[in-house]
Amino acid sequence: MRAALFESFQKGLRVCNVDAPKSHPDSVIIKVEACGICRSDWHGWMGHDSDVQLPHVPGHELAGVVEETGNSVRNFGSGQRVTVPFCCGCGTCIQCVGGNQQICDRYTQPGFTQWGAFAEYVEIRHADVNLVALPDSLSSVTAASLGCRFATSFRAIVFQGDVTAGDIVAIHGCGGVGLSAVMIASALGARVVAVDIDEAKLMFAKQCGADITLNAAECDNIAQAIIELTGGRGASMSMDALGSRTTCYNSVACLAKQGRHVQVGLTLGTDADPPIPMSLVIGKELKIIGSHGMQAFQYPLMLRMIESRRLSPEKLIQRLATLDEACSILPKMNSFPGQGVIVIDRF
Repeated sequence: MRAALFESFQKGLRVCNVDAPKSHPDSVIIKVEACGICRSDWHGWMGHDSDVQLPHVPGHELAGVVEETGNSVRNFGSGQRVTVPFCCGCGTCIQCVGGNQQICDRYTQPGFTQWGAFAEYVEIRHADVNLVALPDSLSSVTAASLGCRFATSFRAIVFQGDVTAGDIVAIHGCGGVGLSAVMIASALGARVVAVDIDEAKLMFAKQCGADITLNAAECDNIAQAIIELTGGRGASMSMDALGSRTTCYNSVACLAKQGRHVQVGLTLGTDADPPIPMSLVIGKELKIIGSHGMQAFQYPLMLRMIESRRLSPEKLIQRLATLDEACSILPKMNSFPGQGVIVIDRF
């Protein structure tokens, strides 16, 4: 099969012919129809993730058609259109039994613990636990765009952040995760403040439902600006959608009393272990919450909101690309090119 592969960290990717994956009894082989290109893939290419072993094929935001099933798979069959959470559970550890497959003790992750979906075929282990059946109305390109950024934002806003109508929600960083969060929070009836350093991304955030935008490149104190714009109160819930020392700090510092900070952006490399204003956490009784992906069984609510047009994730798709083009796009992901999501749809 054709796949985009890198043999050294921070070196070029190339498309080449490699062996197709072979299924285990609990797995399926998916013919990939679409795969998003994500900044998390860039972290893997940089060598920031210890799960990545060389040589490696990235890609964790995928949708496609089941081509082959292992003999113990019961709930899915050949020809079925599916997507999958980026972090897959084993189904039997204490986390999975408790419904927390997103933090499985023995997780598998396409594009990280195994070769991913920058390829014609990909294997998904423990298929009955991890696959999500796709409605006919949802294209594979749109479904792939959900796989990491949109689904992660959905759980972060709806389940972890507990956002409801009337909340004031601040989103720090308007890449794919941040724009998804803006759209989801707005759909729930929240008043949304979007923060970025790129005016074009802020304009796009308004199209996604942001009520207020702030350009951090033109503001000396983002946290204070958010507090002032909310009548001295601060945000009910705030998300660091980027994963930097600055955005993490600002997200916590802009909160109202008993507000909720949700960390979604990966703080890796030079942004590892960001400082947190712990005195504010104590004095305001703030909550600091991590959010890592979304379990397969939580997808139906999101899919219903998409089918009812309350959410329109296809608006976030900026560009479609070939597998060959992905080789030059991925190394540039840390420079945040353009607005929205790039999806590979030709392999």
